[in-house]
Amino acid sequence: MAIFSSKKKTAEEKAVAPKVAKAVKVSAPKKVVATKAVPTGISNADLTVLTKPRVTEKAGVLSESNVYTFEVSPNANKFTIAKAIKELYKVTPRKINIINLPRRSVFVRGKFGVQAGVKKAMVSLNKGDKIEFI
Repeated sequence: MAIFSSKKKTAEEKAVAPKVAKAVKVSAPKKVVATKAVPTGISNADLTVLTKPRVTEKAGVLSESNVYTFEVSPNANKFTIAKAIKELYKVTPRKINIINLPRRSVFVRGKFGVQAGVKKAMVSLNKGDKIEFI
């Protein structure tokens, strides 16, 4: 039957037409995703700026002179990194340097591959301030 038909239903056709029950939309139960506890006052955006601390031999030597190295998200800038350091570690950074390490091709075990690029931040702190990594 067309949507805009010129034929009108008669009273008999209306009475004979079977009644259709309305479809009830049943939603599946929501999944509860366990997340790590976020301290109050810290947004998830601040937690995603700092990806992880970069633990290398060079970073270990620099940490003795109050310079800590972090891997950060590609869209992070110095202001967002400083805000995240203040909120997460309760220290005020003195200076922040950002370095983009490009991806590069490597030859390992007879195969060519690609080493992913990363953005890292070197955070200098004042004397007496420390960041403890768990």
